[in-house]
Amino acid sequence: MPSAIETPLSTDRLNSLPRLVPRKKKAPAAQNPLPVPKTPTLPPPPDGSSLHFIEPIRRILSSKDHDLFLSSSTYSLILAFVFSLSESAADRKISSVPLALADPIIHRILAILDSIEETINSYPPNEQGNSRFGNPAFRQFFDSITTQSRYWHESLNLLSPSSIIEASTYLHHSFGNRARIDYGSGHELNFVIWLLCLNRLSLLPSSTFPALTLLIIPRYIRLLRKLQSTYYLEPAGSHGVWGLDDYHFLPFLFGASQLLHHPYIRPLSIHNELVLEEEGDEYLYLDMVRFTMTSKTVKGLKWTQPMLDDISGAKNWEKVEQGMRRMFVKEVLGKLPVMQHFLFGSLVPAVEGMSVNMMDESEEVVGCEIAVDEDGARHVHRDDSWGDCCGIKIPSTVAAAQAARKKGESDGLRMVPFD
Repeated sequence: MPSAIETPLSTDRLNSLPRLVPRKKKAPAAQNPLPVPKTPTLPPPPDGSSLHFIEPIRRILSSKDHDLFLSSSTYSLILAFVFSLSESAADRKISSVPLALADPIIHRILAILDSIEETINSYPPNEQGNSRFGNPAFRQFFDSITTQSRYWHESLNLLSPSSIIEASTYLHHSFGNRARIDYGSGHELNFVIWLLCLNRLSLLPSSTFPALTLLIIPRYIRLLRKLQSTYYLEPAGSHGVWGLDDYHFLPFLFGASQLLHHPYIRPLSIHNELVLEEEGDEYLYLDMVRFTMTSKTVKGLKWTQPMLDDISGAKNWEKVEQGMRRMFVKEVLGKLPVMQHFLFGSLVPAVEGMSVNMMDESEEVVGCEIAVDEDGARHVHRDDSWGDCCGIKIPSTVAAAQAARKKGESDGLRMVPFD
C-alpha cells in the first residue's frame, strides 16, 4: 500500500484538460492623426523682367502673420522645393551622382563652400579656456563671408547688385546667428532658401535637384561640422531640433528618402555600428547618426537622442520618411519661434497683410536682436545676457566631446550638462 506522500493523482485530474484562455487581441497601433504632407507642384521660375529685387526682411512678427504665411503660396513653394529635393534622392546613394558629370553651376556652388571653409581657417578661435559656449571669433568669420559674398554670387552669373543683395542675405544666414553665436534648423532652412532663390532665377533647374541633395547638402553639412568644432556654435533651442539632432533636421528627411526601399538596411540598423561605418558615407541618415554618436560623451541613442531611438522601431523607411515630412511641416515651418526669424524678399515673397519689421536689422550686428514672443510681444536679446523669455544658453555638445577627448575621457559614461 503506497504511502501518503506517494499517493498517485486521481484519474479525473490526469484525464482533465487544462482550462483554455482565449488570447487577447492586440490593440491596433494608434494612427497618426496628421495626414502625410503631399508635394505641391513646383511653379516655374518667374519672369525675370518683372522682378524688383529687395533686401529680405522679417515679416512674421505675430501669430497672425504666421497663420497668413501657412496659408500662402510661398508656404506651398517652400514645401514643393524641399519635398522635390527629397524625392530626387529616393533610393539613391550619394555616389550615384558623379561629380564629374554634374552641371557646371554645381561645381561653382561647391567652390563657394570651399571658399567659406578657407575663411574659417583664416579666423582661428579665440582662447577661452575650457568654455564650451560660442567663440567670439565666429563674428569675424561671419563679417568676412558677407564681404566676399558679392564675388561669389557674380561667379554664379548674378550681375545685378540688387539680385546679389537679395540672394546673398540667405547665404549669410545659413551659417548661424552673428550675435548669439548659435545655429539651428532655421539657419539650415536659410541655406535651402538660398538654393530656392537660385532656382527662381532659373540657375538651378529640376535636373540639378539630385546633385543639390546628394552633393551640395552633404558638403554643407561637412562645412557646418567644421564651423561647429571651430567656434562651438550653440544649439539654437532647448535641445537642438526636438531631439533628432543638436543642429540639423533636413538630412534626416533626405536620408530617409534615400533608404526608402533598401534591400537590407532597416530603421533598426542605426544601432549597428558596422552598418553605420560601412554605409554612412553613402546615406545621409546613417551619417547623421554616426556623427551624433561621436559628438556625445554619453553612449546610447536612447539617452542622447531618444526621438531617433524611438523612430528606429518603425516598420520601414516609408514610415520614417512620412514622419519626417510631418515634422518639417509642424516643427519647422509650423513653429513661430523658428519662423519669426524667416526672411522674405521678392523671390520668396511675403503675404499681403503681414507685418513689416521696422527695426534696423543692423542692431543684430552690434549685439542686439529683436525677437517676438508666441503672442507677438517684442523684446530684445543682447550678447551679454539671455532673457528668461528664451530660457538659458546651451553649450556646444561638439565642444564637450572635444574637451572630453583632451582629458582622455571620451570612452567614459560622463554626463555633461545639457548634453
